[in-house]
Amino acid sequence: MFTIEQIKAAHSKVKSGAEFPAYIQDIKQLGVAYYETFVWNGNADYYSKEGEKVSTGARYEALSIAKQSNTEQFMTDLKAHQQGKTDYHTFCLDCAKSGVEKWVIRMDKMTCTYFDLAGKELVEEIIPK
Repeated sequence: MFTIEQIKAAHSKVKSGAEFPAYIQDIKQLGVAYYETFVWNGNADYYSKEGEKVSTGARYEALSIAKQSNTEQFMTDLKAHQQGKTDYHTFCLDCAKSGVEKWVIRMDKMTCTYFDLAGKELVEEIIPK
């Protein structure tokens, strides 16, 4: 079973969205089956195939998530982040403004899916290898 320290070590290499695919490969090798990150405080819950869970805990002060989602603005912000133009915290602020409550990464499908407060899927992307 992987530890939160191993997850944090892998995450520490990520400076922007540009490094995200390498991070996913690193944690997949650790045995992470999927994880979900909550925008309001940055906590991420990582799950093994056996259902075991480790959590990062809050990473920053609580953010208010917009009740009305704005997928168009979110896509603009997501592209900027993926191109390395914003850091992680800025991306989380952008998510909150666009009504993104959380994202879920699935290693079996290699997808990242973003959801609003109502649990509606806003965007699903294939994670490049």
